[in-house]
Amino acid sequence: MQRNPYRHHRQHWKLFLFLFAAMIAAASLLYTNYLTKSLSKSERTKAEVWAMSTRSIVSLPDVNDEFISFIYAVRDSLSLPAIITDDTGDIIFWRDLDSTRTNISTDVSDTLSSKLVYDPAYFAKELAEMQRRHPPIIIELETAGQKWFVYYKDSDALRQLRIFPYIQLSLIAIFLVIAYTVFNSIKRSEENLVWVGMAKEAAHQLGTPISSLMGWLELARATFEAEDNTLFDEMERDVYRLEVVADRFSKIGSEPHLSNHNIYHVVKEYMDYFRVRTSGRISFVLEGDQHVEAMLNVQLFDWIVENLLKNAVNAIESEGKVHIQIFENIAKEEIFMDVSDTGRGIPRANWESIFLPGFTTRKRGWGLGLSLTKRMVKLHRGQIFVKESEVGKGTTIRIILKSNLRYEPTQIG
Repeated sequence: MQRNPYRHHRQHWKLFLFLFAAMIAAASLLYTNYLTKSLSKSERTKAEVWAMSTRSIVSLPDVNDEFISFIYAVRDSLSLPAIITDDTGDIIFWRDLDSTRTNISTDVSDTLSSKLVYDPAYFAKELAEMQRRHPPIIIELETAGQKWFVYYKDSDALRQLRIFPYIQLSLIAIFLVIAYTVFNSIKRSEENLVWVGMAKEAAHQLGTPISSLMGWLELARATFEAEDNTLFDEMERDVYRLEVVADRFSKIGSEPHLSNHNIYHVVKEYMDYFRVRTSGRISFVLEGDQHVEAMLNVQLFDWIVENLLKNAVNAIESEGKVHIQIFENIAKEEIFMDVSDTGRGIPRANWESIFLPGFTTRKRGWGLGLSLTKRMVKLHRGQIFVKESEVGKGTTIRIILKSNLRYEPTQIG
C-alpha cells in the first residue's frame, strides 16, 4: 500500500491553481475578443463613412463651398489607413500610409527638379494585406457602371489590443513562476529549519544514554573479565554505531566536511557490519573497482549506504540478494555505484516519487529514508535515481559521484 499524504494534498492544490489560472486566461481572452470585435465593427463603420464622404466629394462638385468644407472635415477626421482602387485594380487614392514610402525622388542630387513617383512594391504589399483582412467597401459613382473599391486595415490600437492578452498572460505566467519559486524556497527553508531542529534535539537526547551504555559496558567487561569476549565486542560495535548516528544528526543543517576516501573500502566496512545483523536468507555481494576515490563525509555516506541496504532488504520478502557494484566512467571522471536487489520492484510511475518525503509502501514508517538519502547525496555533490526496476523482479538504484582521481591524457609519439 503506497501512501503519501503530502503529495496527495499538494496535487489537489496544484490542480486547483491550474484550473483557476485557466479560468482567468479564458476570461481574459473572451473579453478581449469581445472588445476587438466591437472595435472592428466601429472601424468598419468609420471606413464606410470615409468612403461615403469621398464619394460625395467626387460626385457633388457643384454644391456650395460650406457643404464641401463640411464633407472634407468629416473625411479628414476619420484617421484610418486605406486605399481606393478602380474596377481594373489601379490605385486611385490612399490615406494614412507611410509617407516615406508613398513617394520617392528619382533624382536625389537635385531635389528641386526631381520627379516624384510612388513605390509600387510598398503599395502592392499594403493592398494585398488590406484585401486579406477585410472585404472591400464598394462605392458606386454616378458615372454609369463605374465602381470604386475601398480597402482598409486595422488601426494600431486594434492590432495592439489583439496581442495584448497574450502579452498580459505571459507576464502573469512569469510572475506566477517567480512567486511559486520564491514561496517554494521559503517553504523549503522552513522545512529545513524543522529538520535541523529535530535532528539536533535527537542527537542531544541520545548523548546521555550512549555515554551511560559505554560506561556500563566497560563495567561489565571488568566485572566478568571479558576483555576478549565476542558478545561484548559486538555490543561495543553497536554502541559505537549509536554514537555515529548521534553524530550524523548533529551534523544535519551544516555543510559537511568532505575528504578523500576509497569508496569500495567505506562501503565494504559498513556492509560487513550490516550483514551480520540481517537475516541469513539474504546474501550480500560487493563488486567493482577497489581503487576509485571520491570526496566523502564517511558518517553521512555510511548513512546513505545504510538507507539503501535497509530499503533493499525490506523489498525482499523471503530470500534474495543485494548486490552493490562500483565502477568508474573515466571519460566523465564520475563514479557509479549501483545498489540492486531481487525484491518487489517499483512501478515506473513511482520512480520519482520514492524520493519525496512521506512516500512509503510499508504499513509503518514515515517515508523519510530515501528523501534523507537524496539530500545527503546532494551534499556530496552527487545524483541518485532509479536506474531500472521491474515489478516482481527487483530494483537498481544508481548513485553518481565525481571522481577524485585525475588522468592525464596519453601522448603519442
